[in-house]
Amino acid sequence: MSLLVLTLAGLLAGIVNAVAGGGTLLTFPALVWLGVPPIMANATATLTALPGYLGSAWAYRRDIAAEGALSLRAIVILAAFGGLLGAGLLLITPGEAFTGIVPWLLLVATLAFALGPRLIAALQARGRGAAGLGISTFGVIAVAGYGGYFNGGLGIMLLALFGLIGFRDLHGMNGLKNLLSAVLSSVSVVAYASAGLIAWDQALVLALATTLGGYIGARQARRITNTGPLRAGIVAVGAVLTLVFFLV
Repeated sequence: MSLLVLTLAGLLAGIVNAVAGGGTLLTFPALVWLGVPPIMANATATLTALPGYLGSAWAYRRDIAAEGALSLRAIVILAAFGGLLGAGLLLITPGEAFTGIVPWLLLVATLAFALGPRLIAALQARGRGAAGLGISTFGVIAVAGYGGYFNGGLGIMLLALFGLIGFRDLHGMNGLKNLLSAVLSSVSVVAYASAGLIAWDQALVLALATTLGGYIGARQARRITNTGPLRAGIVAVGAVLTLVFFLV
């Protein structure tokens, strides 16, 4: 049963990550349901999302360029720093406290995923006005810190951040989103692994299933012209899981 749940969760997460994002909203609850402690489940889910981030960043490598007040190198360094801060905060969070925080994190991730496209469109509609150096720096560290602490909803938060700090090229935004996700997740995973927070048996199954799901999703993504129903389904799942975690 555990193998079946992990395989299905990984396949679905890989598919939805390739098409619309939000796969962590599936893998994290699956791990918790199988009895993995929440902090370890969070760390493991972050690890299994990493191969997808790396592959997508490589695919967009020619589109990645800096826009706004920060250089590309500065954005990457700030993201690594923020990811390390978030991972460090997770390491010192007591297990019982994190269990109480999880429903709120799921709520934030679900709302970000649901409202993200409208938020990004609104930010891009601001015209050429972009956040200054200080706000851009704080924004990158804050969002990366969230990603280092809890991976759910990270992609849509990064895209919204890019719209705020002055990015306009959608391909470049997607590429940088995956690059920063890979960078801050790599830093976080090293910290998690050093603290013994990775459930390696479950991680192996999830990583293989997620990679396969990502391949399937990437092939189907080109045929899907309307991701609205898929996004709505993910939001519904996220809402139900959030309610469940609040009640248990």
